[in-house]
Amino acid sequence: MGGVTTGVRATARIVARDDGRGGTSLPVLAGEGPLALRRTRGSGDEARVMIVGAMSGPLGGDHFTVQAEVAKGALLHVGSAAATIALPGQAKGEARYDVRLHVAAGGELRWLPEQLISAQGSELYVSSRIDLAHGARLIHREEQVLGRAGEQPGRLTSRLTVRVGERPLLDQELACGPGAPGGWDGPAVLAGHRAMGQLVVVRPEFERDPVQPQQMGEYAALTPLAGPAVLVTALAPDALQLRRVLDQALQALT
Repeated sequence: MGGVTTGVRATARIVARDDGRGGTSLPVLAGEGPLALRRTRGSGDEARVMIVGAMSGPLGGDHFTVQAEVAKGALLHVGSAAATIALPGQAKGEARYDVRLHVAAGGELRWLPEQLISAQGSELYVSSRIDLAHGARLIHREEQVLGRAGEQPGRLTSRLTVRVGERPLLDQELACGPGAPGGWDGPAVLAGHRAMGQLVVVRPEFERDPVQPQQMGEYAALTPLAGPAVLVTALAPDALQLRRVLDQALQALT
């Protein structure tokens, strides 16, 4: 008799602190299984960490969690070495990818990973929860691509929640692909595009000098949020054009 196939459980944790010498130290940098973490050369007073996928996935039934904590005076930049590809697996059920981020007052987090690709046959639920103290700074980018070249997408559900000082700033969820609520590919949602992304920028000075809403292309818009933050949302036919739009928006904001 064959055994029951279960998914992989893995957690990666990063803690960034002011080292007292004008830089940022990483007293905790721990990954396991498919979530390997590597410190790379940063610039200025930042600490830079790359998430390196040591295995394929997430696959069906997997549950990955990435946690990052940025203390007062620390500057942490997190990227990834390559795109994350959600794939179907032997285990039944959807995969989960949880991101939990905490930034203290006077700390700054730049969360800029590569895109997430939803491959045909995959089922993935992504949950990103960001808790910021008043006075924290954040750049958070999400990019999602529905299907690899020439294939249909898997089912992808993504929820992003941002709180500042225990008050909700942003809470949104989008489901796409087979089994998602109808209309996700229609003119009111993706309008036939296969790459979607968003950029959240939180800076205390935005409360004193609010950014005005504006179009940033035919399928991109900048929207001020009810707090020291702006949201940029964008659609594009592919990941390259999506990145170009978000990079332009980030340059304009920073």
